[in-house]
Amino acid sequence: MIFLCQSYKVDGSSMEPTLLHNQRLLVDKITYRFRLPRTGEIIVFKYPRDPEKKFIKRVIAVEGQDVSIYDGQVKVNGLVLEEDYIKEATRGEFEWAIIPTDSLFVMGDNRNRSMDSRDTESVGYVPLANVIGRAIVVYWPPQFARILRRPDYQKSRNQGNSVDNGWQSYPPPGNFQ
Repeated sequence: MIFLCQSYKVDGSSMEPTLLHNQRLLVDKITYRFRLPRTGEIIVFKYPRDPEKKFIKRVIAVEGQDVSIYDGQVKVNGLVLEEDYIKEATRGEFEWAIIPTDSLFVMGDNRNRSMDSRDTESVGYVPLANVIGRAIVVYWPPQFARILRRPDYQKSRNQGNSVDNGWQSYPPPGNFQ
């Protein structure tokens, strides 16, 4: 069962209000063997500087997409991300960058209290090889039990451009561990 899904405990406030400290969730460990992570999904990954530590964050951009943060707005491929899951505007700025091959740009939902891809000296871009799986269900405590769904980034579309990589091709077999 552990190779299909695994239980994880949320440690800290970086994903509030979506996930609260000490909540427990199930992480799907099989989906990313068949397809790449998609924007908006919540993932658990090995911290790049210490693989024994596990982080949980939201995928903001994937390889080949560009991301920037100015005036409290996150932009992916030049489009403002409509993020109804955050409480306060994102402080600080992030210079425009294209996400490298086999990497993800991730952020916590509690933007102003999250160590994430904006911190290039610490987390930086997350290698696909570090991704453990996709958070799918909060199961504890029972009053917070729910399925975790991807946000609807359709609102961010403009003239055929999209921040939603839902149709991204699958990686070749054997390239993703």
